[in-house]
Amino acid sequence: MPSLKIRLETEADAPILYELAADTFGPGRFARSAYRVREGVAPVASLCLTGWLGERLVGGIRFTAIRIGAEENASLLGPLVVDPAMKGNGYGKSLAEEGLRRARQEGFGLVLLVGDMPYYGRFGFQPVPPGRIILPGPVDPARLLALELVPGTLQGVVGKVQGYVR
Repeated sequence: MPSLKIRLETEADAPILYELAADTFGPGRFARSAYRVREGVAPVASLCLTGWLGERLVGGIRFTAIRIGAEENASLLGPLVVDPAMKGNGYGKSLAEEGLRRARQEGFGLVLLVGDMPYYGRFGFQPVPPGRIILPGPVDPARLLALELVPGTLQGVVGKVQGYVR
């Protein structure tokens, strides 16, 4: 089996990624809090990655710059999508690891996401203390996770999450 090649997302990749997100998250994805944060805000272009097996796009990951209260050194991971037919092969893990490595290089100190601890815990994500970070709309507190790319960044971060162009 060919190895996954990771590259920056291009305009031509957008329709395929849109379909993968639709297959992965369904039509209700636009009502979710994380999508509402990203609404109308362009993701960080240097952190929009795609995964390829030969000529086939099998996954992608994006990061959006966010403010949490007064903190502007944060990003929101998502969506992370993998072709449902290709799940379980480590492609999502490879995209996440590369994306987090690049986010650290870009100077982000904190990455936030809404996701499953059993999956994202392997990258070092931890649950956010309840009531500290507020997203638009309801979020299961057990699914609001953060990863400090710079130790100590989460300490003292409190407030509403808002996407912005960096």
